[in-house]
Amino acid sequence: MNDTGFDQIFPTGDPNDAFAQYFIGQSYLAPLTGGSVPVSNVSFEPGRRNNWHIHHGENGGGDQILLCTAGSGWYQVEGEDPVNLEPGSVIRVPAGTKHWHGAKADSWFSHLAFITPGEDVSNEWLEPVTDEVYGELPKNGSEA
Repeated sequence: MNDTGFDQIFPTGDPNDAFAQYFIGQSYLAPLTGGSVPVSNVSFEPGRRNNWHIHHGENGGGDQILLCTAGSGWYQVEGEDPVNLEPGSVIRVPAGTKHWHGAKADSWFSHLAFITPGEDVSNEWLEPVTDEVYGELPKNGSEA
């Protein structure tokens, strides 16, 4: 258990202030490794999520990998149904895919996140996931 009261196996980290402008509500960031493939634990308070965004890269780079470790969350690609995320869920977001991810309305959520290395790897932050869009998600979280 950590100071947030959310029980998980990796550290929750500090408030994600450096990227706060790209999130709706409070998230936390705990860098776990550096090097050519940095891995971070990202935790979201209930109902919190990041903005729509796209990871770019060439020659194998730019795919985002999400390894869900605690709580319950959502992942959604633009124009597709939301995907229910629970501990053990693994998501590969191909480079160039507009998407968002975050916690369900009634649950904390954490995932490990990393980007595959390659050339010209970057992240493009886009518009917020509005309360209206978020409010259309299934209420109990298991229907998607």
